[in-house]
Amino acid sequence: MDDTRLKRLRFRAWRRGFREADLILGPFADSHGQSLSEDQTRVFEQLLDLPDHDVYGWIVNEGAPPAFATDVIGLIRAFHAGGPLPRSPHT
Repeated sequence: MDDTRLKRLRFRAWRRGFREADLILGPFADSHGQSLSEDQTRVFEQLLDLPDHDVYGWIVNEGAPPAFATDVIGLIRAFHAGGPLPRSPHT
């Protein structure tokens, strides 16, 4: 991923407007944004376009994420739980 895209991704992840989401998505983007595959990056960007409360709920298992986002939500959940990130079949 190029630096401009990564900076934009990190900025958007940290400035959601819903602090609980900021404190999960921002550090995730800082720590793992560079290692996401192209498909995962695209999905993460799509998640950042969705309502904060929905995304936060999916991360904390308060609902099933949309099918297109299952892999990336799994990565974010593992990061949030402090465990190792699962290996993606796409990376």
